[in-house]
Amino acid sequence: MKKYGFGVDIGGTTVKLGLFETDGTLLDKWEIPTRKEENGSKILPDVAASIAAKMEEKGIDASEVQGAGVGVPGPVTPEGVVRKCVNLGWDVFNVEDALSSLTGLTVKAGNDANVAALGEMWQGAGKGAKNVVMLTLGTGVGGGVIVDGKIVAGSTGAGGEIGHIPVNYEETAVCGCGKRGCLEQYASATGIVTLTKRMLASSDESSSLREITEVTAKDTFDAAKAGDALALAVIEQFGEILGKALAGIACIVNPEVFVIGGGVSKAGTIITDAVEKYFTPNTFHACREAKFKLAELGNDAGIYGCVQMIIE
Repeated sequence: MKKYGFGVDIGGTTVKLGLFETDGTLLDKWEIPTRKEENGSKILPDVAASIAAKMEEKGIDASEVQGAGVGVPGPVTPEGVVRKCVNLGWDVFNVEDALSSLTGLTVKAGNDANVAALGEMWQGAGKGAKNVVMLTLGTGVGGGVIVDGKIVAGSTGAGGEIGHIPVNYEETAVCGCGKRGCLEQYASATGIVTLTKRMLASSDESSSLREITEVTAKDTFDAAKAGDALALAVIEQFGEILGKALAGIACIVNPEVFVIGGGVSKAGTIITDAVEKYFTPNTFHACREAKFKLAELGNDAGIYGCVQMIIE
């Protein structure tokens, strides 16, 4: 008899849901709005109703469902306790118990970046590997660490917060987390813009970027690909900061592969090339065989990873 699983990736705007067979086949995917009013109290009931409707539509009985996995944009302990999700309005509570009582299904929960890493390990760029580090380079820098096929959640659910590794002790600007000099301040889309603006301000070198009123990370990468010297210098700096940070992570985790996703990753291999250049000479010799790959599952990585949690 076929077994099914649901993946539920809760974002600040929408909840992405997927119906899977437990061999990893995605049968259907859809979205519902994330209703954050009343401290997010409507989110899980909405998810439960959507799952029930899909089971009725497909003629699936609860006995055929192995469970539902949930990705949450905040720290989640191994026991399924959410330790506040500010952008959902949630305080501290056990999301696994809450959704299980609403659906009658077995539920597993994890941090959204961690479950995206699981998804890439299971059916994406990390397929075949059991030790994977994933970075999501977007507005911020998210991370997920997988060791021996399992999420490293840590004691308070904050394992894999790669974006908040301190990399510059001279930084005066404040990171969103309240500290200064975090990796996120240089390797995110916002950080690349910061590096670009600083380079433009400190150099007299001519550059096509000077003609753009509001420079974006994409502009910098596009200019670098076109051979713009100043843009190339920015990407070199980005690669050095991120490559050295990952060199340190490799000494602890020793991954087979680093998977780079998020909006910034759309720039392509210019990113992996820049990072690998500084990673290789700066990590321990036994860690240098780690591969660098671009994520393959895109926005579906979360729902894949959610299902992987409940079948293992």
